Amino acid sequence: MAVADVKKILDLVPDLLQLPRKRVWVSYDEEADVLYINFEKPSHADDAELTEDDVIVRYARGEIVGLTVLNASKRVRNAAPSSG
Repeated sequence: MAVADVKKILDLVPDLLQLPRKRVWVSYDEEADVLYINFEKPSHADDAELTEDDVIVRYARGEIVGLTVLNASKRVRNAAPSSG
């Protein structure tokens, strides 16, 4: 992992601290272009809904236990040009 990769990860810290859950498991299937975000491990959903923006919200007992983000690579933020 390069120093630039560490910087990208560290840039996520403020957003991660804002999440409603303190434990998060993330995995990405590059071939399917699907990002899995789980707030429980193991994550067993008893209900799910597909949103208009291709996110599957998974529920257990009425609480969100995970998100499945379809076409994840198309959601990359436009990076601001670095100065210096």
